[in-house]
Amino acid sequence: MHATVEATRTARRSGPDLPGILRSEFLKLRSVRATFWTLFAAVVFNIGVGALAGIFIPGRLSGEDKLTADAIRLSLAGLHLSQIAIGVLGVLAITTEYSTGMIRATFAAVPQRRMLLSAKVVVFAAVALSVGIVSCFGSFYAFQAFASDDALSLSISDPGVLRAVCGGGLYLGVLGLLGMGLGLVLRASAGSIAALFGLLFVPAILLDLLPSSWKENVGPYMPMNAGSQIFITKGAEVSSLGPWPGMGIFSLYAAVALAIGFALINRRDA
Repeated sequence: MHATVEATRTARRSGPDLPGILRSEFLKLRSVRATFWTLFAAVVFNIGVGALAGIFIPGRLSGEDKLTADAIRLSLAGLHLSQIAIGVLGVLAITTEYSTGMIRATFAAVPQRRMLLSAKVVVFAAVALSVGIVSCFGSFYAFQAFASDDALSLSISDPGVLRAVCGGGLYLGVLGLLGMGLGLVLRASAGSIAALFGLLFVPAILLDLLPSSWKENVGPYMPMNAGSQIFITKGAEVSSLGPWPGMGIFSLYAAVALAIGFALINRRDA
């Protein structure tokens, strides 16, 4: 009897196990209406813009321009819009609970805060990566459906194509995690979204105002420039980093933001 009571107390102290927390976080993410509509927007943006690009771009380029154009990147034209939806969802996956106060109940149910955050990251990463890859494949094939008889036509088996398409999905997944990390640090939706897109877009504006040497030496290491190398194969935006080192640097930004959030989670009140 004494052993049973002690085991029960130990179980209560230890809290839920990781598989249970993962299931709970998935159900929580799925139950929020904004999740569905934001992911739906990401897919529609990606595939829809890819289809529109396939309809209009081939007719606007000369034969010479088509030979030098990055057909893979054109096929993923919708990615630049869908990244907005995924980034915002990454922020809201964290900040919504803080704004509603539900995070206090969550921490009461799962006292192991870092385990809880790990589960949130794993669940969101799986969802964002899956949606990102599916939508990038959809964008690629939507573009190619309209450019099948054109010089911009590509096959998924052509060199670099599969890497770029899957890499586009990976880029979206990492971008979402960067949004989560900023949400953990700032705990406010508006501020986190502003910080996310400031981090993505402001460096390019600032670098245009600085000497060209800064743009050449610093530009490739900025978040969006580094991450986009995974799906860029031609043109002036190809940097010396290469696809995978560039994605590694982009992932490092997300990892740093998440690490700071994890470090602060036990030091701040909910």
